[in-house]
Amino acid sequence: MTDEEYDALDERWTKTPPKVNFARPGIFARQRALLEVLDKVTANYIITRAEATNQTPAQVISKIVQKEIAAVL
Repeated sequence: MTDEEYDALDERWTKTPPKVNFARPGIFARQRALLEVLDKVTANYIITRAEATNQTPAQVISKIVQKEIAAVL
């Protein structure tokens, strides 16, 4: 990005900042809400597994559920 492009972009974002929807929870709020319904041991396991595999807790849960579904089929 050139200096001119940077200046133009900076001016655009300064004059017309993007609108933020605070009514819709963000990814971290959704992850927290998901883990709050679980017991502490399960939540800690999912968080630890997510950190170890560079995934979100939702991705870890999804993989566990997919394995369970595959085992039944």
